[in-house]
Amino acid sequence: MIDWTPITKAVNIPLREGRAVRVGGREIAIFHLEDRYLTIDNQCPHKGGPLCDGILSGTTVICPLHGQRFNLETGMPVMASQAACLTTYATRVEQGIVFVDLLGSKQEAA
Repeated sequence: MIDWTPITKAVNIPLREGRAVRVGGREIAIFHLEDRYLTIDNQCPHKGGPLCDGILSGTTVICPLHGQRFNLETGMPVMASQAACLTTYATRVEQGIVFVDLLGSKQEAA
């Protein structure tokens, strides 16, 4: 099942930055990489930091509160002793609008 939900205009998310959006009772962060957009839960599972405000490095974001890196493609922490992860969401852009699949394409690690 796919639920492509229109979120915002693509121009509202500057290149190599993230933006927080509250939708469907959750807060997600959409990041604009060179050739695509990636979406992940916005709250760091360790300190609750807003990941949309983190620094992007390739396909990872650095939590602004404690420096933990998260892979935007998998939601997994990079080089961490804890296995806490984030939900990622399939994202696409169509006619200048960012769509996120809030139901069928999310991935949650056990």
